[in-house]
Amino acid sequence: MTGFGKASGEVGLKTVNVDIRSLNSKQFDINLRLPSQFREKEAEIRLDVIKALERGKIDVHVSINQDNNVVAGKINTELAKQYYYSLKKLADDLGEKPDDYFSLLMKMPDIFSQGDERIDDAEWTSLRDLIAKALRNADQFRLDEGEALKNDLAKRVQFIDKQLENLLQYEGERITSIRTRLKQKLNEWVGSDKIDENRLEQELVFYIEKLDISEERTRLEQHCSYFISTMNEPANTGKKLAFISQEMGREINTIGSKANHVEIQRVVVLMKDELEKIKEQLNNVL
Repeated sequence: MTGFGKASGEVGLKTVNVDIRSLNSKQFDINLRLPSQFREKEAEIRLDVIKALERGKIDVHVSINQDNNVVAGKINTELAKQYYYSLKKLADDLGEKPDDYFSLLMKMPDIFSQGDERIDDAEWTSLRDLIAKALRNADQFRLDEGEALKNDLAKRVQFIDKQLENLLQYEGERITSIRTRLKQKLNEWVGSDKIDENRLEQELVFYIEKLDISEERTRLEQHCSYFISTMNEPANTGKKLAFISQEMGREINTIGSKANHVEIQRVVVLMKDELEKIKEQLNNVL
């Protein structure tokens, strides 16, 4: 699921901004961008992010508000030269007129160094607290989105469960229709005077039992109930829900193959359509 978190605060004499963005992914993939003076803490920051967000494609951007800190800084000459020549070459390649490169240079990342690049314990504590705040905000964003997704999935599963109730009104009519249709065909093909009624009834019972969908209805109802209860479990249940949805699909398909009734087929199509929407939503939590 997506998540966004921001936090800003003072770290020593610097104003620091932390921006975190999370996208759904089965694995954990973190892209961490830090100012040079904070890079010595990269490994520890990565561990904090992993513990807080567990998985996903995570972008973490920690930046220093240059407008508040340029006075105390020293120009990183080598980096400034690289930026200058890159900007000049880009302008030449695009046929643009020369611009005020120096004003642009002052806004480029890491153009000012702070003399001593090491971060002291007090600054590290402040920075870590700031990152933790942004992580909490990102996690809360994901929780809010997850709650909305949970409610949507519950409504869709309840819709499928409701359709199972609708099937009951067609069951008696379906059996009668199958029995009548078979008898009519036999009368046309063989003749009513040549039919052994007792044997016919035995065969009809056997055939109709093969088309019975009561077991599939019961199992599908149980799967729907299990899906709802699994969503309420505290652990990460994305894969488990995907497995349950597969079982739901099997029962729906079997009901469709046994239906032999236009209205039941219509209900089956509705259930299949809703199940596909459930599977699409589950891709956001796997």
